[in-house]
Amino acid sequence: MTSARIVVFDLDGTLVDTAPDLINALNYVLDREGLPPVPLHAARNMIGAGARKLIERGLELEGRFASVEDVSRLTVDFIDYYAAHIADASRPFDGLEAALDDLQSAGYRFAVCTNKLEWLSKLLLEQLGLSSRFSAICGADTFGVSKPDPVILQQTVARAGGHLASAIMVGDAGPDIGVARRAGIPVIGVEFGYTEVPMAELKPDRLINHMSELPAAVQSFKI
Repeated sequence: MTSARIVVFDLDGTLVDTAPDLINALNYVLDREGLPPVPLHAARNMIGAGARKLIERGLELEGRFASVEDVSRLTVDFIDYYAAHIADASRPFDGLEAALDDLQSAGYRFAVCTNKLEWLSKLLLEQLGLSSRFSAICGADTFGVSKPDPVILQQTVARAGGHLASAIMVGDAGPDIGVARRAGIPVIGVEFGYTEVPMAELKPDRLINHMSELPAAVQSFKI
């Protein structure tokens, strides 16, 4: 019996445009500290390394140093607020569901491998009506490691019922490229996500700028 072919997705900036709700939550905690809001366009590329790093970057933009304890306190407030507003404005990227339909009909299975907390990832996908599409939804706290550590990707693929030899990663930023390279699997980069380094410069195996291009990109790999 052959192993299931698995397409593993990053979440923020790859499956779902989560920036509006994440930045609203960031601005909520900044406002409580008496700091001005961060504009959405300036903050999109700060997303992807988890809530704590997003807060640290938001404070850095204002030239504010915060202790480890301060950041921990703000992170708790951020997560509480974000969880209550997780899908206010977040939406799947255009063409996602049609692309998943095409790939599912071709026999592919799906998983999520994100540096977001697992429970927040599941909450978001549930509220968007997408969670049932994924055989595994794994976050930074699921296995105790974050991307680009290959263990998170290896374990996500295993939990989804597959093997690395029949898996492909899809992501929008450096950690996604890095985790795929370290795990030794092909990687597709999306150009519409959140990254400080342009995706083309990160040299993924395939590059797409719309989800409608995903099925052909996935099926170009012989796995």
